Amino acid sequence: MHRRFSRNIAPYVEAELANARQARLTDDTAREFAHLERAHVLGQESTYWHVKVHLLMLTWAIRNRSIREMLGQIVRVVGAATKTALGLVPQGNTGGANVSPFRKMPITPDLAALLRKAKSGV
Repeated sequence: MHRRFSRNIAPYVEAELANARQARLTDDTAREFAHLERAHVLGQESTYWHVKVHLLMLTWAIRNRSIREMLGQIVRVVGAATKTALGLVPQGNTGGANVSPFRKMPITPDLAALLRKAKSGV
């Protein structure tokens, strides 16, 4: 199930990561991070995507000299690497240091539709 989900969700996560890269090229750091958050919501049930997005968030924090985000992402990288496969991820959590790593959050309808599609294998 997890491998199939990782494969099925990949195009949607990659699209958000491409949008984040595009925002970085225009120095729109807020938009860049918003796309990383969307990628996090989509990929957090896959250890690969979950860890990758947190590493990209850590890179964002370093580039933007945000100590709080750096520290938060270091903790989250470890958590993503060790807890995702066990299913210990709060659904909808956007992954930034501005929210508790244990807080469940609502999922926007567009992302919920992509998650349903990836889980059904369509």
